[in-house]
Amino acid sequence: IRFSPEIMPYLINLKTNFTQHALSEISELNSKYAIILYRWLSMNYNQYEHYSVKGGRREEQVESYRNPIITIRELRDTTDTVSEYKKFTDFERRVLKDPIKEITNHTSFNVTYEKVKKGRSIESIVFHITKKPVADDTSYKLDDIAYIDGKIRQEESEKDLVYEAMKSPYTKLLMEHFLLSYIDLTDTAILSGLQKNVYPLYDELKDLRGLNGVKDHLAYIRDKQDDYSKKNIAKYLKKSIEQYLPIV
Repeated sequence: IRFSPEIMPYLINLKTNFTQHALSEISELNSKYAIILYRWLSMNYNQYEHYSVKGGRREEQVESYRNPIITIRELRDTTDTVSEYKKFTDFERRVLKDPIKEITNHTSFNVTYEKVKKGRSIESIVFHITKKPVADDTSYKLDDIAYIDGKIRQEESEKDLVYEAMKSPYTKLLMEHFLLSYIDLTDTAILSGLQKNVYPLYDELKDLRGLNGVKDHLAYIRDKQDDYSKKNIAKYLKKSIEQYLPIV
């Protein structure tokens, strides 16, 4: 089994991908249709928030995530109601009206919807999602805000390091020399540590001896590996190159 570099950021970053939903909010929902709709609406709104900040989508595309549209057929498939509630009035009440009311009452979303007709039939539903304002907490200190802001910047920096490490040719070399495993590729601490502390030193060695010089170094330290180095691979690689560079 081989995971391509293109998919690795998604495997590494499962906690923050677009399908994440707040379990505390889902636990407040009683209807299975409310839970299904909440997951789908949350997935779309998370993409709206992501691309609003990061860019990468046209303005109309970004807005479509906040106002997602779904056909009645797709909605019935999603909610497993293809053979149920044949009358649209029953379907609307059980699958739309009551669940949307429940979501609005018990989650951080305010949700409304409108029906889109094709001829005399209802063909699709357009949802409109907004986030409820966060309650003002006067006990929330500036120090707390600064701490949270710092944590966010730290996490963003680590994500950038992980992404760069996944693209780095040194990661591929380490895999080829069996110094990194596929399990290691899912560890953000290892990848960010390599990109920040080890790969710049490999650049120095590459300038001095070329890429083959890096390969020779990796082949040498691979043969010197022990159980400790395998458990602390980033530290082991950093210490090894730091000891080797002065000799070069």
